Amino acid sequence: MMSMSTRIGCIFFSEFHPTLGPKITYQVPEEYISRELFDTVQVYIITKPELQNKLITVTAMGKKLIGCPVCIEHKKYSRNALLFNLGLVCDAQTNTCALEPIVKKLSGYLTTLELESGFISNEESKQKLLPIMSTLLEELNATGACTLPIDESNTIHLKLIQQRKDPPIVQEYDVPVFTQCKDHFIKSQWDLTTQQILPYIDGFRHIQKISAEADVELNLVRIAVQNLLYYGIVTLVSIFQYSNVYCTTPKVQSLIDDKSIQEECLSYVTKQGQKRASLRDVFQLYCGLTPGTTVRDLCSRYSQQLQRVDERRLIQFGLMKSLIRRLQKYPVKVIRDERSRPPRLYTGCHSYDEICCKTGISYQELDERLDNDPNIVVCWK
Repeated sequence: MMSMSTRIGCIFFSEFHPTLGPKITYQVPEEYISRELFDTVQVYIITKPELQNKLITVTAMGKKLIGCPVCIEHKKYSRNALLFNLGLVCDAQTNTCALEPIVKKLSGYLTTLELESGFISNEESKQKLLPIMSTLLEELNATGACTLPIDESNTIHLKLIQQRKDPPIVQEYDVPVFTQCKDHFIKSQWDLTTQQILPYIDGFRHIQKISAEADVELNLVRIAVQNLLYYGIVTLVSIFQYSNVYCTTPKVQSLIDDKSIQEECLSYVTKQGQKRASLRDVFQLYCGLTPGTTVRDLCSRYSQQLQRVDERRLIQFGLMKSLIRRLQKYPVKVIRDERSRPPRLYTGCHSYDEICCKTGISYQELDERLDNDPNIVVCWK
């Protein structure tokens, strides 16, 4: 289903008539583009040579028009050229980036059909455009995809690809978690590196550990996970340890207000083989996460509530849905001997997770080192 943000309002076919000049021959629905609107934008629909075969988006009178004007030069045409444009119209506020490849592809299809069989220049075959445009509008808006047979040897295949934001850079201390059931993941659709690391993505192993256990070079693992992140297959959380500290975010209220989040949460955090956890227990556990309270503290204080709740999956779900956030420790060296080297990792910009991954030491060892150094202060944020 196409989202409302990219919904197509109209599909039009415009051409240059030898005596009438630029005109709209067909539009679906009819009269969607007014005469006034067309007169305003026609120089961008049927264009000068400089703008031909280029994607053009123009906004006027509350509408946004996207087209790719085509010019086919040949002496068989009146004025030695055939000029046309099959374009889309949306609301002025619409983000049309996802529609641009559709317009470009339609332009290429029609150009090929004209060169092969005179599809546009022949009045009889050109009339087939109207039902084609009606089907395109209906199916693209309904499903975001369309397959249309034109004749025995030509079929139009179109699919709307939603534009996605660039994913964050994957660090060696990040932990990938599947956003949906891992069983739904079709392994054969992905590259060999992704297939190799797939068994090691369990929501608890961090990137560096996946790299070591899967025997895949670290940067290749990062690239593969970043690709999965781009397509929304995984999300990233921080390394789980019982010494971690978390606190709730305002979004924790959605656990009370949103029934679908409740269902998803209770299914996710209930221990296998146990009776379903209660919403009251889960909400109480999340609210028990406060600055200064470790997961170990939570487990000892709320042992009754945790009988049916898996604390690791409780934390995992909370991070995935932004119900909670991790409070990280950042060491800062405040006094430094001028003769000593600057502290590369103790600047307040590097968390315990990052330092431990880069140096190979444990949290406990790092704690002991920093506790023994009076010049280092640990900030929580």
